[in-house]
Amino acid sequence: MGSELKVGDIMIKDVITLEVGHSIVDAAKLMKKQEIGSIIITKGEKAVGIITERDIVRKAVAEGSIDKRVGDLMSNPLIVVTPDLPIEQAAKVMRENKVKKLIVVDAENNLKGIITETDIVKVIPAWISLLEEKAML
Repeated sequence: MGSELKVGDIMIKDVITLEVGHSIVDAAKLMKKQEIGSIIITKGEKAVGIITERDIVRKAVAEGSIDKRVGDLMSNPLIVVTPDLPIEQAAKVMRENKVKKLIVVDAENNLKGIITETDIVKVIPAWISLLEEKAML
């Protein structure tokens, strides 16, 4: 029995992006300003990667090379899902790919949002209530 909750119901729609040629310093400043831990990296209109605070610390700062570009450190290819995917399936995709964030795209592969483990955890109580209600019908 599915929950009927879809990725599109709980995803973050206002995704913070940065063009691939920007420096990691630009990325770190943007993360601080926006109070976020990751940024979607774009090339033109398309999402091509993701960079996290952890990427910056482990792949650049710890190696003493803060002059790198986000395109050098980003994780890619992106693991993507569509807004109509049930959240339990999104959680399964995260688990199978060992990622904490999924990029949400439409049928034309245009960026629509992002969903994180935290987003899913926040809706679990409501999800359980919904499943209990269905079980009583």
